[in-house]
Amino acid sequence: MSGGEAPAGRSGAPEARPGTDGRARAGSTAPGPGMAGRGGRTGRRPGGEDTRGRILSTARSLFGERGFEGTTIRSVAAAAAVDPALVHHYFGSKQRLFVAAMEIPVDFDEAVRSVVPGPPERLGERFVLFVLHLWEAPAMRALMLGLIRSATSDPVAASMLRRVLEEGPFMALARAIDLPDARLRATLVGTHVVGLALARYVVEVEPIASATPEEVARLVGPTLQRYLTADLSGA
Repeated sequence: MSGGEAPAGRSGAPEARPGTDGRARAGSTAPGPGMAGRGGRTGRRPGGEDTRGRILSTARSLFGERGFEGTTIRSVAAAAAVDPALVHHYFGSKQRLFVAAMEIPVDFDEAVRSVVPGPPERLGERFVLFVLHLWEAPAMRALMLGLIRSATSDPVAASMLRRVLEEGPFMALARAIDLPDARLRATLVGTHVVGLALARYVVEVEPIASATPEEVARLVGPTLQRYLTADLSGA
Protein backbone atom coordinates (compact mmCIF):
# COMPACT_ATOMS: atom_id res chain seq x y z
CA MET A 1 0.00 0.00 0.00
CA SER A 2 1.26 3.30 -0.85
CA GLY A 3 2.39 5.45 2.03
CA GLY A 4 1.35 8.66 0.30
CA GLU A 5 -1.97 10.37 0.70
CA ALA A 6 -4.63 9.91 -1.92
CA PRO A 7 -7.39 12.43 -2.67
CA ALA A 8 -10.98 11.60 -1.83
CA GLY A 9 -12.68 9.61 -4.56
CA ARG A 10 -15.79 10.84 -6.35
CA SER A 11 -17.97 8.40 -4.46
CA GLY A 12 -16.53 9.23 -1.04
CA ALA A 13 -17.91 11.72 1.42
CA PRO A 14 -16.53 15.29 1.06
CA GLU A 15 -13.50 15.94 3.16
CA ALA A 16 -14.10 17.96 6.28
CA ARG A 17 -12.58 21.45 6.11
CA PRO A 18 -12.00 23.78 9.02
CA GLY A 19 -14.30 26.76 9.30
CA THR A 20 -13.39 30.24 10.35
CA ASP A 21 -13.86 29.28 13.99
CA GLY A 22 -11.38 26.38 13.67
CA ARG A 23 -14.10 23.71 13.91
CA ALA A 24 -14.51 20.86 11.44
CA ARG A 25 -17.65 21.40 9.36
CA ALA A 26 -18.13 17.70 8.61
CA GLY A 27 -17.92 14.60 10.76
CA SER A 28 -19.78 13.68 13.88
CA THR A 29 -16.70 14.11 16.05
CA ALA A 30 -16.36 17.82 15.37
CA PRO A 31 -16.34 19.80 18.64
CA GLY A 32 -19.61 21.40 19.62
CA PRO A 33 -20.68 23.89 22.25
CA GLY A 34 -20.60 21.22 24.95
CA MET A 35 -17.04 20.18 24.10
CA ALA A 36 -15.19 23.36 24.91
CA GLY A 37 -12.21 23.17 27.24
CA ARG A 38 -11.97 24.78 30.66
CA GLY A 39 -10.93 28.04 29.12
CA GLY A 40 -13.89 28.02 26.74
CA ARG A 41 -11.70 27.23 23.72
CA THR A 42 -12.87 24.95 20.90
CA GLY A 43 -11.21 23.59 17.75
CA ARG A 44 -8.39 21.10 17.43
CA ARG A 45 -7.46 19.21 20.54
CA PRO A 46 -3.91 18.79 21.76
CA GLY A 47 -2.37 15.36 22.19
CA GLY A 48 -3.55 13.52 25.27
CA GLU A 49 -4.00 10.12 26.80
CA ASP A 50 -6.94 9.19 24.54
CA THR A 51 -5.75 10.98 21.38
CA ARG A 52 -4.21 7.95 19.71
CA GLY A 53 -7.33 5.86 20.33
CA ARG A 54 -9.59 8.64 18.99
CA ILE A 55 -7.47 8.94 15.84
CA LEU A 56 -7.65 5.17 15.31
CA SER A 57 -11.40 5.09 15.85
CA THR A 58 -11.93 7.99 13.44
CA ALA A 59 -9.60 6.48 10.83
CA ARG A 60 -11.36 3.11 11.06
CA SER A 61 -14.68 4.83 10.40
CA LEU A 62 -13.36 6.87 7.47
CA PHE A 63 -11.52 3.93 5.90
CA GLY A 64 -14.76 1.97 6.16
CA GLU A 65 -16.78 4.77 4.53
CA ARG A 66 -14.31 5.94 1.88
CA GLY A 67 -11.73 3.16 1.52
CA PHE A 68 -8.00 3.66 1.61
CA GLU A 69 -7.76 5.88 -1.45
CA GLY A 70 -10.52 8.27 -0.40
CA THR A 71 -9.13 8.89 3.08
CA THR A 72 -6.34 11.36 3.77
CA ILE A 73 -4.33 12.26 6.84
CA ARG A 74 -6.01 15.69 6.76
CA SER A 75 -9.54 14.28 6.67
CA VAL A 76 -8.78 11.98 9.60
CA ALA A 77 -7.25 14.87 11.54
CA ALA A 78 -10.22 17.14 10.83
CA ALA A 79 -12.80 14.55 11.87
CA ALA A 80 -10.81 13.74 15.03
CA ALA A 81 -10.33 17.47 15.75
CA VAL A 82 -6.53 17.23 15.94
CA ASP A 83 -3.69 18.75 13.97
CA PRO A 84 -2.47 16.63 11.02
CA ALA A 85 1.02 16.78 12.52
CA LEU A 86 -0.29 14.82 15.50
CA VAL A 87 -1.47 12.01 13.21
CA HIS A 88 1.99 11.92 11.64
CA HIS A 89 3.50 11.93 15.13
CA TYR A 90 1.61 8.81 16.20
CA PHE A 91 1.57 6.86 12.93
CA GLY A 92 4.12 8.37 10.54
CA SER A 93 2.20 7.80 7.30
CA LYS A 94 -1.24 6.97 5.97
CA GLN A 95 -0.15 3.39 5.32
CA ARG A 96 0.86 2.91 8.96
CA LEU A 97 -2.39 4.53 10.09
CA PHE A 98 -4.35 2.13 7.87
CA VAL A 99 -2.49 -0.89 9.26
CA ALA A 100 -3.22 0.23 12.82
CA ALA A 101 -6.88 1.12 12.16
CA MET A 102 -7.63 -2.08 10.29
CA GLU A 103 -5.91 -4.14 13.00
CA ILE A 104 -3.45 -5.77 10.61
CA PRO A 105 -0.68 -6.64 13.06
CA VAL A 106 2.21 -6.69 10.60
CA ASP A 107 4.44 -4.50 8.47
CA PHE A 108 4.19 -6.35 5.16
CA ASP A 109 7.51 -5.18 3.73
CA GLU A 110 9.37 -6.20 6.87
CA ALA A 111 7.50 -9.48 7.21
CA VAL A 112 8.10 -10.45 3.58
CA ARG A 113 11.81 -9.86 4.01
CA SER A 114 11.74 -12.59 6.65
CA VAL A 115 10.07 -14.97 4.17
CA VAL A 116 12.55 -14.55 1.32
CA PRO A 117 15.67 -16.07 2.97
CA GLY A 118 15.86 -19.82 2.57
CA PRO A 119 15.88 -22.34 -0.29
CA PRO A 120 14.65 -20.44 -3.37
CA GLU A 121 12.69 -23.46 -4.62
CA ARG A 122 10.51 -23.40 -1.48
CA LEU A 123 9.69 -19.68 -1.47
CA GLY A 124 6.06 -20.35 -2.48
CA GLU A 125 5.59 -22.79 0.37
CA ARG A 126 7.08 -20.37 2.91
CA PHE A 127 4.83 -17.58 1.69
CA VAL A 128 1.64 -19.68 1.91
CA LEU A 129 2.58 -20.61 5.47
CA PHE A 130 3.22 -16.95 6.28
CA VAL A 131 -0.22 -15.92 4.96
CA LEU A 132 -2.04 -18.76 6.71
CA HIS A 133 -0.43 -17.91 10.03
CA LEU A 134 -1.65 -14.33 9.59
CA TRP A 135 -5.16 -15.61 8.94
CA GLU A 136 -5.08 -17.77 12.04
CA ALA A 137 -4.89 -14.60 14.16
CA PRO A 138 -8.52 -13.71 15.14
CA ALA A 139 -8.22 -9.97 14.45
CA MET A 140 -6.71 -10.49 11.02
CA ARG A 141 -9.21 -13.17 10.09
CA ALA A 142 -12.18 -11.01 11.14
CA LEU A 143 -10.89 -8.11 9.07
CA MET A 144 -10.16 -10.08 5.92
CA LEU A 145 -13.34 -12.12 6.12
CA GLY A 146 -15.31 -8.87 6.36
CA LEU A 147 -13.59 -7.55 3.24
CA ILE A 148 -14.06 -10.74 1.25
CA ARG A 149 -17.72 -11.17 2.23
CA SER A 150 -18.48 -7.51 1.41
CA ALA A 151 -16.37 -7.10 -1.73
CA THR A 152 -18.95 -8.63 -4.09
CA SER A 153 -21.63 -6.10 -3.15
CA ASP A 154 -19.90 -3.11 -1.54
CA PRO A 155 -17.61 -0.92 -3.69
CA VAL A 156 -15.64 0.34 -0.68
CA ALA A 157 -14.85 -3.18 0.48
CA ALA A 158 -14.03 -4.19 -3.10
CA SER A 159 -11.67 -1.23 -3.40
CA MET A 160 -9.94 -2.06 -0.13
CA LEU A 161 -9.58 -5.74 -1.03
CA ARG A 162 -8.28 -4.83 -4.48
CA ARG A 163 -5.68 -2.57 -2.89
CA VAL A 164 -4.57 -5.41 -0.62
CA LEU A 165 -4.16 -7.61 -3.69
CA GLU A 166 -2.33 -4.97 -5.72
CA GLU A 167 -0.13 -3.32 -3.12
CA GLY A 168 -0.13 -5.50 -0.02
CA PRO A 169 2.11 -8.43 0.91
CA PHE A 170 1.89 -9.93 -2.58
CA MET A 171 3.47 -6.91 -4.27
CA ALA A 172 6.01 -6.62 -1.45
CA LEU A 173 7.06 -10.22 -2.09
CA ALA A 174 7.17 -9.81 -5.88
CA ARG A 175 9.40 -6.75 -5.51
CA ALA A 176 11.62 -8.46 -2.96
CA ILE A 177 12.59 -11.26 -5.33
CA ASP A 178 13.43 -8.64 -7.99
CA LEU A 179 12.19 -10.41 -11.13
CA PRO A 180 10.38 -8.92 -14.16
CA ASP A 181 6.58 -8.57 -14.20
CA ALA A 182 6.28 -7.94 -10.45
CA ARG A 183 2.69 -6.67 -10.71
CA LEU A 184 1.55 -9.69 -12.73
CA ARG A 185 3.26 -12.07 -10.31
CA ALA A 186 1.73 -10.29 -7.31
CA THR A 187 -1.75 -10.44 -8.84
CA LEU A 188 -1.48 -14.14 -9.64
CA VAL A 189 -0.33 -14.91 -6.11
CA GLY A 190 -2.94 -12.63 -4.52
CA THR A 191 -5.93 -14.01 -6.39
CA HIS A 192 -4.86 -17.59 -5.62
CA VAL A 193 -4.39 -16.84 -1.92
CA VAL A 194 -7.75 -15.06 -1.65
CA GLY A 195 -9.43 -18.03 -3.33
CA LEU A 196 -7.71 -20.33 -0.85
CA ALA A 197 -8.86 -18.16 2.05
CA LEU A 198 -12.43 -18.14 0.72
CA ALA A 199 -12.47 -21.94 0.50
CA ARG A 200 -10.74 -22.55 3.83
CA TYR A 201 -12.26 -19.88 6.09
CA VAL A 202 -15.54 -18.71 4.53
CA VAL A 203 -17.04 -21.72 2.72
CA GLU A 204 -15.01 -24.19 4.83
CA VAL A 205 -14.46 -26.68 2.04
CA GLU A 206 -13.08 -29.98 3.28
CA PRO A 207 -10.46 -31.29 3.54
CA ILE A 208 -8.79 -27.88 3.03
CA ALA A 209 -10.67 -26.32 5.95
CA SER A 210 -9.41 -28.80 8.52
CA ALA A 211 -5.90 -29.31 7.10
CA THR A 212 -3.01 -27.83 9.04
CA PRO A 213 -1.29 -24.70 7.66
CA GLU A 214 1.81 -26.81 6.99
CA GLU A 215 -0.20 -29.33 4.93
CA VAL A 216 -1.87 -26.59 2.90
CA ALA A 217 1.48 -24.87 2.33
CA ARG A 218 3.02 -28.07 0.97
CA LEU A 219 0.10 -28.54 -1.43
CA VAL A 220 -0.33 -24.96 -2.64
CA GLY A 221 3.28 -23.80 -2.38
CA PRO A 222 4.44 -25.21 -5.75
CA THR A 223 1.73 -23.28 -7.60
CA LEU A 224 2.72 -20.01 -5.96
CA GLN A 225 6.34 -20.88 -6.66
CA ARG A 226 5.58 -20.94 -10.38
CA TYR A 227 3.79 -17.60 -10.18
CA LEU A 228 6.73 -16.06 -8.34
CA THR A 229 9.77 -17.43 -10.13
CA ALA A 230 8.79 -19.04 -13.46
CA ASP A 231 9.37 -17.38 -16.81
CA LEU A 232 6.15 -15.46 -17.56
CA SER A 233 7.37 -13.88 -20.79
CA GLY A 234 4.81 -15.84 -22.81
CA ALA A 235 1.89 -14.66 -20.65
